[in-house]
Amino acid sequence: MTRDVRQAVPHPTKRPTIAVIGGRAKFVRKARELGMNVVYVQHPNQYDQSHWPYVDQALLVDYTDTERLLPLVRALHDVHPFDAVISLYELGVQPAALIDEMLGLGGYSLETVDLLLDKASMRQRLNALGISPVAAAVGRTEQDLRAFAAAHGLPIFVKPVAEAGSIGVFAVRDEADLAAIPARFRELEATFDPADLAGPLDRFLMEEYLDGPEISVETLSFDGRHVVIGITDKVLGGPGFVEVGHSSPSRHPAAALRAAEELVLTFLDAVGLRHGPGHTELKLTSRGPRIIESHTRIGGDRINELTELAYGVDMDRYALGARLGLLEPLPASPRPVGGAAIRFLTPPPGTVLSITGEDAVRADPALVELELSVGPGDVVPPLTWSEDRIGHILARGATPEDAIAACTRLAALIHIQTEPLSSQPLSPAPGTVSSEAGR
Repeated sequence: MTRDVRQAVPHPTKRPTIAVIGGRAKFVRKARELGMNVVYVQHPNQYDQSHWPYVDQALLVDYTDTERLLPLVRALHDVHPFDAVISLYELGVQPAALIDEMLGLGGYSLETVDLLLDKASMRQRLNALGISPVAAAVGRTEQDLRAFAAAHGLPIFVKPVAEAGSIGVFAVRDEADLAAIPARFRELEATFDPADLAGPLDRFLMEEYLDGPEISVETLSFDGRHVVIGITDKVLGGPGFVEVGHSSPSRHPAAALRAAEELVLTFLDAVGLRHGPGHTELKLTSRGPRIIESHTRIGGDRINELTELAYGVDMDRYALGARLGLLEPLPASPRPVGGAAIRFLTPPPGTVLSITGEDAVRADPALVELELSVGPGDVVPPLTWSEDRIGHILARGATPEDAIAACTRLAALIHIQTEPLSSQPLSPAPGTVSSEAGR
């Protein structure tokens, strides 16, 4: 599905230069493969020899410190000018938009980026336009929570105004929960490294309860023409709403998915997105689809890899190269070419005693990627946000059902034995959580 506002495709006459803000090494590699010169802005401790073959100029700085960043980027641009700036990483999109605005590069809209980073402002905009209406308010205290619950009933959802990675998302189901929420936000703020947070957790967004399964709609925009690339199903689990799995294409009814696509296209126009990727999360409620939140980047959790397997489109490459004329804009939504699924490994918290089953999983033809970030002696933390997951299995199949079955089968082969920090060892357990809990 597409929506056309207008389209202008530049045709470069020289090798273009792109500035990439943060993110994984694959982004600078793909930019180089597209034929670009690459300026890379990254934290010093995140830059190593894996980047060297693909980077022409590196600016090693805390790019979230924008007061320091912007004059350094301007000085670098004066000597090594670049044609576009992009970030495909949550904490990099606002610095990228500030750079774009400062240099007049015409890619990001700072207003759009700020609107989507601030979930309360986004909800206020949508409600004012009558798009995906959801009752919502910003609160700071238990009294705010009680007033909202009195007006809209329980349960309600509470989450930070500006965060990602499922940090601090709570379902408040009864009166006792209301009193606990402010303290839990204070505890989270004290627990997290400030570098992992978009801002202080001194405010929260309260929203009415939305029933139904959660999906995300992946899009690319070409000068205001929006193309739906694919739809991803989500599996939520753990003590909060951490995503423990995804699959693509979506298996929900076609009519519900068409309604979700139409809503997302209307939404992207309403927030003013004109260029690049979009990752928009929705609930398929009994009253129709409702927007949860959206991002001016590709979804995390290997969603680009899922989308490429399921639809044959590498969104990274289009995000990097389309606006500079290195790739022709997609004329229409792609048709599915297969199925893909990912399941995250979330063993019981504690010290890792042993891991078995890796060789069997790596030998399986359905496997696309196995990643483990722990080994014997490492500690598995409690599952509170996305970064607490200690690995994943990504699998392919002819259909999403085949891919999900392969992922589940392979996950069952990985056994991670942990010993609780204050008790006896746990017996080996499969590494995945399969709960279908809603958000």
